[in-house]
Amino acid sequence: MDVNPESEKKLFFHNYARLPIAVTHGEGVWLVSDDGTRYLDMISGIGVNALGYGDQRLVDAISSQAAKLIHASNLFMMEPQFELAAKLLSLSGFSKVFFANSGTEAIEAAIKIARKWAGLSGNHDKKEVLSLSNCFHGRTYGALSLTAKAKYSDGFDPLLPGTGMITFNDIADLEAQVSDKTAAVFIEVVQGEGGIHRVSQPFIDRLKELRERYQFLIIADEIQSGCGRTGTFFSYTQVNADPDLVCLAKPLGGGLPLSAVIGSEKVADVLSYGNHGTTFGGNPVACAAGIAMIKAIEEDNLMAHASEIGTFINNEVQKLAAKHPQILEIRQYGLMVGIMVDKEAKVYVGQALEKHVLINATSVNVIRLLPPLTISREEAQHCITTLDEIFTEETAEQAAAAERC
Repeated sequence: MDVNPESEKKLFFHNYARLPIAVTHGEGVWLVSDDGTRYLDMISGIGVNALGYGDQRLVDAISSQAAKLIHASNLFMMEPQFELAAKLLSLSGFSKVFFANSGTEAIEAAIKIARKWAGLSGNHDKKEVLSLSNCFHGRTYGALSLTAKAKYSDGFDPLLPGTGMITFNDIADLEAQVSDKTAAVFIEVVQGEGGIHRVSQPFIDRLKELRERYQFLIIADEIQSGCGRTGTFFSYTQVNADPDLVCLAKPLGGGLPLSAVIGSEKVADVLSYGNHGTTFGGNPVACAAGIAMIKAIEEDNLMAHASEIGTFINNEVQKLAAKHPQILEIRQYGLMVGIMVDKEAKVYVGQALEKHVLINATSVNVIRLLPPLTISREEAQHCITTLDEIFTEETAEQAAAAERC
């Protein structure tokens, strides 16, 4: 089978802007294409591959469980599910877990839990679910209804009723939007697709005060920022957000489809038999991978490493900003890094690809870096050096063009 852009157009719906390379395998923090070219991966499967590629602990956990049982369904009790659930509850201090397959499924489950919880209050008008502007929560209808950008929702109306937006970090708008009708407010402590922005402490503090007044749930979307990427296992602990529900996915399954909704005691008894479910959620192989992934993060001190390397990248990009006017702002929380530039960032994605470095563009003009948590200082420096070369070459080309004019 030919794996190339022409075949891709013939075989698939045209919903992915794929890079023009066919990868065959990975080594550490490097992806290798079918022609043997090695690419430094500063995307990590869009924040999924926390351990990079080929971690033997992960491979062994997946192989061992696959040899025993790949699937049995949630009609049965399976040890990997129990072990991973217990670990997540230990890490969070919460009470209950629901496993699904993807981030958007976790968001959908959280919406249902919130509305069921609100309905039990006796206030039949308490159905409103709010999110923050510039957010991203997923592409299924409930998650899409909470996602801010028109580019994701245009053409798919009508969306889920009873949803709305609060302006990001705007306390006055927060106060105006929430009420006795509010069932839940979804937050990303660090907005990934939104360009690496963190919710402010005053906003969180006021949100918690209003929760006490109006009795709604705070739901933390940790799908991109969780599992150690920002330097702590959950990013919400850095702002004391004290959520009632937490959604995890992306790195949770070590590269296999897995997500989780973790609930506090407040919502522990909301769901009953048949209220919600999934055929594949909590798959034993994915759960075994999740256990190995969390153990590796802890054993290798990867949360502290993410903070250290993230700070290093920030410092080095600050040096680049001093000499390259293309860089307007740097935002960094652990190994979530956003570099705001003066044009569409996809221009630099293509130029970096030519130099065998994989970066990502988001929120139009933001270069987003989400490398594996295992990245070394030397590998991070390679990315910085490549960006330096790109900005330098661009400035030289602009100067040459000005001279020709």
